[in-house]
Amino acid sequence: MKPTCTSVIFVLVLDCSPGPPLIGAPPTTAPAPSGLEFIDTSFENASPLWYEFAADGTILINLMYDHERNSPNRAAGHFHFLLQGKPGSQFTLEFRNLDDIYNGKLNSIASEMKALVVSEDGQHWRSLATRVLPDNRVRITLHMAGPQFYVARAQPYRISDLDRLLNEIRGNPLVLITPIGKTVEGRDLEIVRIGDEHSPYRVFLRARAHAWEPAGNWVVQGLIHRLLKNDADSQRWLKQYCVWVLPMANKDGVARGRSRFNLNGMDLNRNWDKPADPQLAPENAALERWLEGQVQRGLKPHLALELHNDGHGNLHIKAPATLSADVQKRYVDRMMVLKGLLENKTWFTEGATRTTPALPMTLAEGFLARYQIDAAVHEFNCYWINGLHDFANGEHWETYGTQLCDVFSAYFEQVKP
Repeated sequence: MKPTCTSVIFVLVLDCSPGPPLIGAPPTTAPAPSGLEFIDTSFENASPLWYEFAADGTILINLMYDHERNSPNRAAGHFHFLLQGKPGSQFTLEFRNLDDIYNGKLNSIASEMKALVVSEDGQHWRSLATRVLPDNRVRITLHMAGPQFYVARAQPYRISDLDRLLNEIRGNPLVLITPIGKTVEGRDLEIVRIGDEHSPYRVFLRARAHAWEPAGNWVVQGLIHRLLKNDADSQRWLKQYCVWVLPMANKDGVARGRSRFNLNGMDLNRNWDKPADPQLAPENAALERWLEGQVQRGLKPHLALELHNDGHGNLHIKAPATLSADVQKRYVDRMMVLKGLLENKTWFTEGATRTTPALPMTLAEGFLARYQIDAAVHEFNCYWINGLHDFANGEHWETYGTQLCDVFSAYFEQVKP
């Protein structure tokens, strides 16, 4: 008996009748505002986005989310684009999809966007206040004096800016730049050492684990320039301690204008309770290899800071519950000394948060739990600096880096770890 074949036919029926209009949806056929030619995102660190126009001529900016692996978390915290148009034009921008998911919970960055920064040339920036509207929308009206106008959430610090800094200091006898690995896309990761690694004390700083957060780079740049000034203070500081810096952990994200995660969807400031997966997070795996080599050589850091931006600007002090009560108390006591010195010797006024961390751990928590290195996550308010009563910018963050030099000196004098 021959086998029989049964044919199955699927019929796909498309209903092309017009459905009900989306509530609140803007008309996508509205004409472009008079004078606007283009919104350019083709340059370094520019953010992916799409835009359309409301009936009143408002330019509706829609950011593109990046997503965390195996998680509902998503982020659209970065924007950096170039308006091109006729000189003398005025445009109203409205930022729309600002609803992130963080730790599985829906929230919005709209409340943090009380200001943004603008520039005619991409180098000299100034802050402008925004209007936060209902439904997590943010608006601003801009006047273009010339044919182009850069707009960003915070004053950008790009890979080219880092390359310029490294080329400036390369060859200085006080500087050692060491490649430690590569990013997902193959960009070089480097550790910069300032001073003698055999100094009595050692500090480690990491910046830019989250690509949208440029403050750490400005802080690091200010710190490096101050330590290399070669005056009496800098000579005294470098006899006391050396500094290691991983200046840009998420280079791929910075290059592509992303917000938070690496290109494999990994949060580089999470999962530090266990070794990094070198395939998914090669940036963290490279740092771990370097750090473990330093530990084996007896050159473990005595203090570490993980540098970030958010809408608050706190120092986060978290002692893992896995540590003994004595170790937790010693750590908290030391970090409170650091907090006091920051408040006394810098413009820092935002204070500290003290909690017991939950998994997955940040770099600071993992450094403490796994390597017994006193560490904290230091956030910088992305739009406002209370201690200066001024908008946040690169110059203020650089100043903070210069002030950290004296903070570290006083910390080691008091704590003597």
